[in-house]
Amino acid sequence: MKNYLKKIHKIIYFLFIFCFFLFKTIKIKAVCPLCAVGIGIGLGLSRWLKVDDLISGIWIGGFLMSLSLWTINWLKNKNIKFKFRNFFIILLFYFLTIFPLYYYQIIGHPLNKFLGIDKLLFGIIVGTFIFLFGVWFHNFLKKKNQGKSFFPFQKVFIPILFLIISSLIFFIIIY
Repeated sequence: MKNYLKKIHKIIYFLFIFCFFLFKTIKIKAVCPLCAVGIGIGLGLSRWLKVDDLISGIWIGGFLMSLSLWTINWLKNKNIKFKFRNFFIILLFYFLTIFPLYYYQIIGHPLNKFLGIDKLLFGIIVGTFIFLFGVWFHNFLKKKNQGKSFFPFQKVFIPILFLIISSLIFFIIIY
């Protein structure tokens, strides 16, 4: 199991470095690379600190949804269209993450359950919806303020804040 965790740490580290240099030169969009990097840092930190899989899953879910939305936005700006584009992009990101976790038996361990669902998978589902709610809440606040953010980096801060709050809530529930 430790070898798998080391591999995951290396993969997360590589993805962080890759995303940092890839997104460094790209103009920030609606769901931005900065948000994805912030979530990636939180995820890497949670695995390094040996945080429970449910809480790590929350950050994985937020990270995957952030990357999915950013990729969809990027494809839209490049005028790349195909049938079921949004569905395919989201499905691809989640499949490429969940399948290897299942294959290496990180997901699916019978003693690693919360409410009858694998902790990591449950966290991914919760994190996905928490992140989407954070994006929606940012857009709601922006609409209330005549299309302007209330403070700098609001679109990054709010989804990450919601992920932090949900992580703290589940931390209290678990421990």
